[in-house]
Amino acid sequence: MSTRSDVVPAGFDGERLDRFVAALGEISRSVATRLVKDGDVRVDGARSTTPSFRVAEGQRIDIAMPAEEDPRPVPDDSIEITVVHEDESVLVVDKPAGVVVHPGAGNRDGTLVNGLVARFPEIADVGEIHRPGIVHRLDRGTSGLLVIARTEDAYLDLVEQMSAHEPTRIYEALAWGRIETDAGTIDAPIGRSVRNPTRNTVTESGRRAVTHYRVRDRFELPKPVTLVRCELETGRTHQIRVHLRAIGHPVVGDREYDGGRPGLDPGRPFLHAEELRFRHPVTGEEVVARSSRPADLEACLARCS
Repeated sequence: MSTRSDVVPAGFDGERLDRFVAALGEISRSVATRLVKDGDVRVDGARSTTPSFRVAEGQRIDIAMPAEEDPRPVPDDSIEITVVHEDESVLVVDKPAGVVVHPGAGNRDGTLVNGLVARFPEIADVGEIHRPGIVHRLDRGTSGLLVIARTEDAYLDLVEQMSAHEPTRIYEALAWGRIETDAGTIDAPIGRSVRNPTRNTVTESGRRAVTHYRVRDRFELPKPVTLVRCELETGRTHQIRVHLRAIGHPVVGDREYDGGRPGLDPGRPFLHAEELRFRHPVTGEEVVARSSRPADLEACLARCS
């Protein structure tokens, strides 16, 4: 733990202590408030635990700064990884539902990346330090295929491919209700929801998003549902989930986007990344990977007739 100190300048005279601490420590307001309340801030040598305390010009402020967390994922060989394709430059893995792809807020450990850096340590130096090797993601509740870069050159090439929407990414989804058209395209921009910032929604201010779908089967019992093949032209966060909800057919089991309904519940969104095609970053040849429908989704579908 280090200490950061300074004298209150004239421009901060009368300012709240937590605001000055945030500015001095170059930290967020919430972190600054916590430091004050925890007794890690001293004013002229005396501990001050009141965030709203008004500082005065000339006072000396000392902050016991928290140790910076190492952003590098900790290797964890207990994370099981199913490798579908492996060579010196890339991996394709089959992610199970319930596993977060990379560490983030509230998910420091137990992610796919923690397992990857344990089994393939060279990935730790590829791409972004907190999510090495990752060029695209799947939601926690979504199962299926992900391509992982094993070298920096492969990473840069794959990121460029993803930005250009070159790879083919095909998902299987079970949607509520009867989708009458056998095939179609949902072309609707996606952005953050104003009402709920943790969710995305179709909005004119959003980014372009295009999903092509084709009906595979329709079922009437125990409730009307439609099995669809979805191909992403773009890759926005929650794209298929948002788009199917927008046309009135949310993904079965998707509680976040109105798909959690009685009568049929696989325990997570019925969404599986079943096929992935991309240009190999070294050889230029097409890599094709496929993943079978997981047992939990198979069991859910078996209830439909």
